[in-house]
Amino acid sequence: MEVISLLKQLSEATGITGFEEPVCERLRHIWAPLTDEMQVGKLGSLIALKRGAAPGGSPEPFGKLRAGSAEGSRPRLMLAAHMDEIGLRVTGVEDGFLRVTRVGGTDRRVLLGSEVIVHATRARATRASRGGRDLPGIVATRPPHVLPPRERKKTVGWDQIFVDVGLPPREVARLVSVGDLISFRREMAELKNRRLAGKAFDDRACVAILTLALEQLAETRHAWDVFAVATVQEEIGLKGAVTAAYGVAPGLAVALDVTFGKQPGAPDVDTLPLGEGPVIAIGPNFHPGVVARLKEVAEAHEIPYQLEPIPGRSGTDAWAIQVTREGVPTGLVSLPLRYMHQPVETLDVLDVERAARLLAVFIAGLEADFLEKLASNFTEPRE
Repeated sequence: MEVISLLKQLSEATGITGFEEPVCERLRHIWAPLTDEMQVGKLGSLIALKRGAAPGGSPEPFGKLRAGSAEGSRPRLMLAAHMDEIGLRVTGVEDGFLRVTRVGGTDRRVLLGSEVIVHATRARATRASRGGRDLPGIVATRPPHVLPPRERKKTVGWDQIFVDVGLPPREVARLVSVGDLISFRREMAELKNRRLAGKAFDDRACVAILTLALEQLAETRHAWDVFAVATVQEEIGLKGAVTAAYGVAPGLAVALDVTFGKQPGAPDVDTLPLGEGPVIAIGPNFHPGVVARLKEVAEAHEIPYQLEPIPGRSGTDAWAIQVTREGVPTGLVSLPLRYMHQPVETLDVLDVERAARLLAVFIAGLEADFLEKLASNFTEPRE
């Protein structure tokens, strides 16, 4: 699978948090040849199963939901990366212009001048808009020339931002409704040295990592059943991870998300360089045994990696998965990303490839009794 092409497909797909169906459908086609079964959870997360080779398992679709390595079943590993993206929502229609607010962590400081797509529900119902079902638009505000001097240096507030779709007021009122979603219109850009910039790399780049790992596992024998999950609604509270983890009931989990890449103005203590490998998180959100195995595998296969201490809440799907049911030993592999929550999020393709390889060899090396070994390290008395 060509990595840059995959990243482009996933970045440019639409899937605003809570309304992820378009990107989910695209991902279903990509994952179909790489997995044995797929289903969409009740909240919308895409859950795909790649069966392991260890004895056990169930002939039923997805087996019975029993955690860990219960008698008669293969142990279950859950891999989670969220597929939702931030965006905007229409709050009002005024004389042909659209008032908006954020969906997820959209930053109003970077909105002005952005190209967007208004997903007009009435246009979908009537198929009568000039632009088809979706309306191209731009995000704008008043020019500085007409502002009072005291306002010219202030950050523009939500009440001063509007979207212009270029249609007469009567037609806008007919096609667009309060509550309609607006996504960023952004083609992925290829920079030098295999670096890419685009929208929604948080967290579609990690969905790509998960996809590439599944492709590598197709040629590898692995003991565990692997449940690849593209979760929904991470940007507004980790909701897809909560519900998917409860349903899958994994014995072990690894979440994938982005972390802050080094850039001007960002403190070194909070950022990690691009191009120096995936990031393994350390902290109370992450089981030390899983962290140790990830590091061991990376070193054994000469995969460069970085470490990120996270003293408390990680804010990722790992935070939700860890405390599902009776608790799940969980790890987090992160991808350094510049300009997070902007339409020009920037990554290094080499980090994506290395993270996928780390994930694949980690899975291939999991022994069927890894959970028992993990538990014994914490229950046997130490000298």
